[in-house]
Amino acid sequence: MNEPDKTLLSGKYLLSGAEACVEGAFIAGCRFLAGYPIVPALNIYHHYLKRAKDLGATYIQMEDEISALAAVLGASWSGKKSMTATAGPGSSLMMEHFGLGVMLETPCVIVNVQHIGPGPGMPTAPFQGDVMQSRWGSHGDYETIVLAPSSAQEMFNFTIKAFNFSEHYRVPVVVLSDAYLADEKEEVIVPALEKIEIEPRRYYDGPKEKYLPYKREADFVPLMVDTGKGYKFHVTGLTHDERGYPVMNEECQEFNVHPLVWKIRKNADKIINFTEVKTDDADVIVITYGLGYRTCLSVVEQLRAEGIRVGLLKLNVIWPFPEKRIYETAKKVKGIVVMEMNCGQVVYEVERIAGGATNVLFTLQSINKADTTRNLISAINHALKINGVKDKIIGLNDLMSAGD
Repeated sequence: MNEPDKTLLSGKYLLSGAEACVEGAFIAGCRFLAGYPIVPALNIYHHYLKRAKDLGATYIQMEDEISALAAVLGASWSGKKSMTATAGPGSSLMMEHFGLGVMLETPCVIVNVQHIGPGPGMPTAPFQGDVMQSRWGSHGDYETIVLAPSSAQEMFNFTIKAFNFSEHYRVPVVVLSDAYLADEKEEVIVPALEKIEIEPRRYYDGPKEKYLPYKREADFVPLMVDTGKGYKFHVTGLTHDERGYPVMNEECQEFNVHPLVWKIRKNADKIINFTEVKTDDADVIVITYGLGYRTCLSVVEQLRAEGIRVGLLKLNVIWPFPEKRIYETAKKVKGIVVMEMNCGQVVYEVERIAGGATNVLFTLQSINKADTTRNLISAINHALKINGVKDKIIGLNDLMSAGD
């Protein structure tokens, strides 16, 4: 394995989330970025360009987000670890080639710096409205991996994890950031490079004439080669055989598409990741992800000091979803409060999984921290008072009508 690039950062730095993301990408081996600049992802492009020359990296500005992700897929097949960054409308435009990337089983990373929508919305305001799009935005059957950082440090860490996942499972991986995280500067610790785990590309090393681009290993993931290295093979978004050539029948569809699901579902326990705070004896659990973790953690610490047994479950990986852990939790607590910076997306997954084992409450994380804190405390207190299990999500209007 090549020696770590000594020009990369190592030590303690004050970085924005966008800068931390780029540094993580470079350490992971990313040397190609294609995109169509969009607020609030613009600082990712700025920092990448600032560092690209020293690291021998390439940036291409495309005419739109559709072509940007197409360029990323092509660069990946040429042997480059590749990424793009976008937001809101750009993420929507990328969904066609996101599905193509899944079907071609192309490793790459997409950083979505979410802002308020739909449409252009408020480009400079943070939001978490793209959670379901990141999982279901393309058509057909597939699984993907989505990470949700909550700090500049996690923007650095999770970008590296995203590249590792993409290489190991040959799948596009999404990092869901937001406008606040991308711009806010915080202390970021970059470990010694030799201590950072980097997943290399899983290359085929047999006879060139015997290479099959979609012959699956035991974990359902095929080995890759680089285009231009003398291998003869074909890739297509159509249903295809091991050689990559189109075959239009039911048997080939099952051979081709089912492993796109299996390679994630059967390895979900290796991918799923969450952080728990004081959950062992909790009467109420708060579930959140991304930026919301900060407010939720402060509220949990405040209520614990007052003698209220509340815990916190932070989703570091949103998809695949931690179904087992949430169901185990639901059976032990009086209620689960889900806080999101949207009108409710993850909360529906939590309600489905809880399956009537406990009450599920929803509260909106607003831009105003004081309102968010007040509403979260109200939801937690309400969860402690409810008699019996309700058959629907209990929302903010229910709390207000109850006089909390």
